[in-house]
Amino acid sequence: MPEQTATKVTPRFAIIIALSAIWLAFQFYLAIFTPLHPMLQSPLHLVFALLIVFLYKRAGGNDAKGLVPYLDVPFFAGIVFLFYYFVAESGRLTTRVSYVSEVTRLDYAAMIVCVVVLMEAVRRVLGQILFYFILFFIVYAWFGNYFPWIFNYGGTDLEKFTELMTMGPDGILGTPLYTSANSLFYFIVFGVFFSACGGGQLLIDIGMKFSSKSSGGPAIAAVISSGLMGMISGSAVANVSTTGVMTIPMMKKVGYSPEQAGAIEAVASTGGQIMPPIMGVGAFIMAEMLGVPYRTVAFAAIIPACAYYMSVLLLVTFMAHKNDLQRRSTVREEEVVVKVPGILPRLYLLLPAVVLVYYMIAGYSLMRSGMMGIYTAILVNIVSRFVLGGKWYIGPKELGKVALRGVRQSADIAIPTAACGIIIGIVIQSGLATKMSALIAGVGVENLVIALIITTAGCMLLGMALPTVAAYLVAVILFVPTLTLLGIEPLAANMFVFYFGIMAQITPPVCLASFTAAGIAGANAWKTGWTGASYALVAFLIPFIFIYDPGILLIGSTLQIIKASAVLFLGVYFLAAGIAGFLFVPLSKPMRALLLAAAFCLIIPEVYTDIAGFAFGIVLTAYCLVRRRKMAEPVLAVQKEG
Repeated sequence: MPEQTATKVTPRFAIIIALSAIWLAFQFYLAIFTPLHPMLQSPLHLVFALLIVFLYKRAGGNDAKGLVPYLDVPFFAGIVFLFYYFVAESGRLTTRVSYVSEVTRLDYAAMIVCVVVLMEAVRRVLGQILFYFILFFIVYAWFGNYFPWIFNYGGTDLEKFTELMTMGPDGILGTPLYTSANSLFYFIVFGVFFSACGGGQLLIDIGMKFSSKSSGGPAIAAVISSGLMGMISGSAVANVSTTGVMTIPMMKKVGYSPEQAGAIEAVASTGGQIMPPIMGVGAFIMAEMLGVPYRTVAFAAIIPACAYYMSVLLLVTFMAHKNDLQRRSTVREEEVVVKVPGILPRLYLLLPAVVLVYYMIAGYSLMRSGMMGIYTAILVNIVSRFVLGGKWYIGPKELGKVALRGVRQSADIAIPTAACGIIIGIVIQSGLATKMSALIAGVGVENLVIALIITTAGCMLLGMALPTVAAYLVAVILFVPTLTLLGIEPLAANMFVFYFGIMAQITPPVCLASFTAAGIAGANAWKTGWTGASYALVAFLIPFIFIYDPGILLIGSTLQIIKASAVLFLGVYFLAAGIAGFLFVPLSKPMRALLLAAAFCLIIPEVYTDIAGFAFGIVLTAYCLVRRRKMAEPVLAVQKEG
């Protein structure tokens, strides 16, 4: 949001306010009354997003002179033309038969304008990487006959490309953009209102309450605060920026190295994208792609998300015990433990999140659920005016700023979702998705593990190069058909690619969450990235587990689900102990290796490996308990003599 240092509102900012209000009113109208046809609702959503983006991200930067910089005039003219085209031609566009009805010169012009304006918006919002990535696919669409091997295909022409991009549900106006218009907008606005009205700070403070006198307190607070905040925001970098400024200094004070503190915060914050009820943006699109209610996706993610956070909590606890951070720390207790206001008097601030989750579980549409959450957040804000001395109340002016922030974030999400439609459409039309599926399936018939490893590498590369939502969308088209062809449950296949796209956020060489945390911690970014990847090891293993044993996705009988969950959690316990190098007593390298082996045996979903891992783990645990008792005997003897 542009900083308004003076009371005078500039003409540009006045236009931003007006457009944001109109867009909000339009989206609220859709939620209260009835959605429009996708071929009208999606384009209008895109037009609003483009206008907001170009008003914020001006050519020449914020210092550019004039209401509209000269370089931006053609883009604004193009956006106005798109608005006219989609409204005036809506009757024809919603009733025509794709690849059969006539394509007019006006259609050609609209497609060219839409692609050019959208690509420039991508460049301004998301930078060069995604811009050139999409540009490569556009070139591929036209010159596919010059590409070798499975990438070779006959190419396209202007008519087919226009049909694909802007005249049907397979290109720019496809499922990702419609999901942005139909659900993501409301959840993003809800998250902004919920945080601004005190709910976000309350979640952080709940985590801080766990910053007790124990040596692992600050790290435990970081994990819980980031996890709770991530349940609402679903953004790894945003979580690190919000909670990390408090938790990272606390961890450093009690003895965690800068790299350890940054890695713990990055890992905890990244988990927010796999933690229900809201998860990451990609989860909403996943529900649309699967054609299932969002609650199905959210419920399926519960056990894997709990295992992820259990591993991180155990890890930081074991690390604290191993290093005896409390004894080594030279700071006073009051410098570490953050004093937070009372939690119980503020619990009513969580009501918007409760209402949101209730409506989702009850089966209401995501649009209606998001709207009810927003209404409740505003109502709670009014109530705050009369309780707790109005401390968490924000006035109409501040509420307006919050709405502007929500609109801007929604625009920043709408742009990549629309742009990914270009890639998806080209990949499908060229047959590349089918060829990739056939190639990986050929390998998978002989060895499913190798096919999964190839898919993992592809998802990780996409996740490093693209935003999470873009990486997931491309991976769905390239890899999910292969996995389902090999007999894997569609939900498990989608979750598999979703997880690895997210884990790229903390995996070098490109790990935005780890780099952000390293900047706050004053740590080496490269070391922080690799440390975070090792701490999140369980997240790299869980997707393989639910491929072989979908019980942890709540697929199967109750007995299967309980058995799969119990074995997973036991394996996670041994894994965390092996990574930390502590199980009742500090572990030598050979002992750590043996414990990790036991963990891997349990995590591998096979009966024989489960039995071996359980037996091996129990023996190692008993050995460590005996060692701990022997180490404690001399201390007890000295105490008795004293």
